[in-house]
Amino acid sequence: MNAVEQFAALVEGPEPPLDRAALAIAAGTDPGLDEGRWLAELDRLAAGVRTLPVLVQRLFETEGFAGNAADYQDPRNSLLPYVLTRKLGIPITLAVVAIEVGRRAGVALEGVGMPGHFLVRPVGSRKHLDVFRGGAELDMAGCEALFRATSGARPGVPFGPHLLTTASTRSILARMLENLRVVYRTRRRPGDLEWVLRMRRALPGTGLAEVLELADALGEQGRWLDGARLLDERLPDASPVGAERLRAAARSLRAHLN
Repeated sequence: MNAVEQFAALVEGPEPPLDRAALAIAAGTDPGLDEGRWLAELDRLAAGVRTLPVLVQRLFETEGFAGNAADYQDPRNSLLPYVLTRKLGIPITLAVVAIEVGRRAGVALEGVGMPGHFLVRPVGSRKHLDVFRGGAELDMAGCEALFRATSGARPGVPFGPHLLTTASTRSILARMLENLRVVYRTRRRPGDLEWVLRMRRALPGTGLAEVLELADALGEQGRWLDGARLLDERLPDASPVGAERLRAAARSLRAHLN
């Protein structure tokens, strides 16, 4: 089973395991990834932790986890084994570490998919933690200030609890893959972009745009027929407008063979 198949198998159930699914994403770059090693590292981080203050101290003071503000677009920031090794990440992967360490320690945490930034909070609490900045505690005013600073929202855009909803496991995984998609597309790495897009298609919320992008990534690897066949397979389910876009893209890919 390759990394994409493993990821798809994990997320098809009722509630996928966040730790193992995040490691399956990382296996896209390392087919020989030792899942047990990294699960054991999360166990180690959780050992002796019983309360939220101790968890914050363990991760951000004792272990030194921090946000990688110096190189935010480094793809390693989105791959859990690198985050655990380098102690550097972006908000969502640092949140995955905190949530999974908390789960093991009996400190229930949930992700909060605030636009522009990802936060963590204790389940049933109004307290929010910014894991990108050392687990700093934020009240509602602090969350709003961070929202406006990171999202670019205009002053008139209302802020409230509707922007601080609990992120499901699947939405966390989708956001991790979206970060990698942007990085690999920007860096012109079509091979990596391919497995990211294939994993993303295993989650809800994808459509024609992702299929076209995946076909383009195949074409950039010289796999024009593979890309064209992928587009052909989607024709029966496409709208008339969508079908024309698929046909045009398939013709463009096949033109490389002439």
